[in-house]
Amino acid sequence: MTAPRTPTPTPRKAFGRLSLPERSYVADALRTETVGGVLLLLAAVVALAWANIPALGDSYERVSDFHFGPGALGLDLSVAHWAADGLLAVFFFVAGIELKRELVAGDLRDPRAAALPVVAALCGMAAPALVYVLVSGTGGGSLAGWAVPTATDIAFALAVLAVIGTSLPSALRAFLLTLAVVDDLFAILIIAVFFTAELNFAALGGAVVGLVVFWLLLRRRVRGWYVYVPLALVVWGLTYNSGIHATVAGVAMGLMLRCHREEGEEHSPGEHIEHLVRPLSAGLAVPLFALFSAGVGVSGGALADVFTQPETLGVVLGLVVGKTFGIFGGTWLTARFTRASLSDDLAWPDVFAVASLAGIGFTVSLLIGELAFEGDASMTDSVKAAVLTGSLIAAVIATVLLKIRNARYRRLTEEEERDEDADGVPDVYEQDDPAYHLRMAEIHERKAAEHRRLAREKAAERDAVAEVAGGAGDRQHGPA
Repeated sequence: MTAPRTPTPTPRKAFGRLSLPERSYVADALRTETVGGVLLLLAAVVALAWANIPALGDSYERVSDFHFGPGALGLDLSVAHWAADGLLAVFFFVAGIELKRELVAGDLRDPRAAALPVVAALCGMAAPALVYVLVSGTGGGSLAGWAVPTATDIAFALAVLAVIGTSLPSALRAFLLTLAVVDDLFAILIIAVFFTAELNFAALGGAVVGLVVFWLLLRRRVRGWYVYVPLALVVWGLTYNSGIHATVAGVAMGLMLRCHREEGEEHSPGEHIEHLVRPLSAGLAVPLFALFSAGVGVSGGALADVFTQPETLGVVLGLVVGKTFGIFGGTWLTARFTRASLSDDLAWPDVFAVASLAGIGFTVSLLIGELAFEGDASMTDSVKAAVLTGSLIAAVIATVLLKIRNARYRRLTEEEERDEDADGVPDVYEQDDPAYHLRMAEIHERKAAEHRRLAREKAAERDAVAEVAGGAGDRQHGPA
């Protein structure tokens, strides 16, 4: 007897159409991030103008260096320090919730689907670091900034998309968002592992106890912001004093929230809190961080130095070349060795364009630049200028590449959003629903009846005109 054949697994489509719930979540998240990205761009422009307009003198440095806070608790910090350690904790709190949701309810829940963005993100961080090490090491520069070009700024990237008006298909937008979530996770691990000099074990132990209390309160379904916000501030303060970067506390608390829905729930607690906090993160925390981090002196000589110093050149090439080829190469290799084929609607140049867009590194890159060259104000400013320059070049390249295929993207987006039966659900998600086809049949029957009525009316009007014209001709040729 012939042994039964093992069925060949169906090739999985990379960048295929999202499920309807995932599409709705991604659309809502990207809408907020896009608005936040525009504010981020404006904050960066204001910071650059404020720091470079002679009439304003050194007011930018005075405001950035102004200290306030309870010194007895070790929190007498400058405005710039509060923005980097305090406000960015809110940003990483949202990133932690996003990651938790992706792990339990999103694309990262399925190992086969998760392989693509995870491998792409890892390659997209390893390649820029390698490029930096090669360029800076060959030029005799410092290797301390190897992690600066490894981070993607999703808000900045989406703001560029909003400005150039590219109708990027939802699958590619979701890939960019998931990529950034994984990117943020590894970035915070890099900060925690490589930029922690000394540990205060008493403060660290207190932070751990605070996190355990936070987790227990969540498990017992305790509600009330007045419980969690003070506790979160205590955990943040202890984490800061422990020597670990305080943003780690934000990620840890975000990962503890429950992000799966239980029976009768429209939204999980994590989704609800993310919906409340994301506007605060994207609309206030990140733009204020940009305002007090992006203000570097810009001149012809300073920009020329970006391409002559090994450290800054390594950052620029890491963002523009390393990010693009790292993400594209990781995506191609994953598709090649996991039997995943590209969606029929897309081509590999589309993936390359999105990979180049991921070369826009801003928020986390600026933060890592400050940590990598702490104590060297001149090099810190040079690295910030390199981040801005590399991000600008990556944005220009991505804009050109995406514009070439913009007409195609627009058609795909219109097809995704078409809702002819006006039931609030795009038609592409209802092709297997008999009720949808019955509704469409009724719609087409009404249209057909209307066209038949119009045809009868037009035919009657045409016959009447012909009859009048014929009668006039008979009178004209009759006897005088």
